Amino acid sequence: MQFLKTLFWAVLAVLIALFCYNNWVVVPVNLWDGLILETKLPMLLLVAFLAGLLPALLLHGASRWRWRRRLDASERALADERAANAPPVPAPAAQTIAPGTPVDMAPLP
Repeated sequence: MQFLKTLFWAVLAVLIALFCYNNWVVVPVNLWDGLILETKLPMLLLVAFLAGLLPALLLHGASRWRWRRRLDASERALADERAANAPPVPAPAAQTIAPGTPVDMAPLP
């Protein structure tokens, strides 16, 4: 599986390199007040791609953060509920020692 993933990224990198090599032309971009930006086509496409990707990444990060907070709150509520509904632990029974029974006085570990 790792081989296929590596192969996919290598093929994608070669395709991008071929696209950049074949389309390395100057493209004028009209800005404001007659200002013209002359840039290479692959750079213009990269900037446009990143400008479109940024809002999606921000939305994804915000939704992951929100869902993580909701999951943590649910896990805390579940742990509190389990602790509240846990059966009580019975106290250990007291041991009675009959008078005259020898007691081992060895120190506890």
